[in-house]
Amino acid sequence: VQLQASGGGLVLAGGSLRLSCAASGGTVSTHRMGWFRQAPGKGREFVAAITWNDYSTYYANSVKGRFTISRDNAKNTVFLQMDSLKPEDTAVYYCAARFSLTYISYDDPRGYNSWGQGTLVTVSS
Repeated sequence: VQLQASGGGLVLAGGSLRLSCAASGGTVSTHRMGWFRQAPGKGREFVAAITWNDYSTYYANSVKGRFTISRDNAKNTVFLQMDSLKPEDTAVYYCAARFSLTYISYDDPRGYNSWGQGTLVTVSS
């Protein structure tokens, strides 16, 4: 199964972007999908996650109230609506998926077993 992320770009501070991540290449039972980001010179950071069985959503404190994660079951796609963007949101954003039950926390990259290629988001001040 491959994950394809899209929707990144350059935006002014205060603007919005919508990222998409589609899973393709097979039929899978998705447990959860999430977004992580990595800024230049920094480690990979959790952004948001959504579970498939009960639609639970989780957010990093830094994006809570500004970002919204959602999904389209039929298309096995997850979206990240990013509003009120700040320069510190600049990073490469990666989508990730877990296709089996795990007890590893949703904000731990080890809790995902498939990753997309990343899409660059640049927020200018």
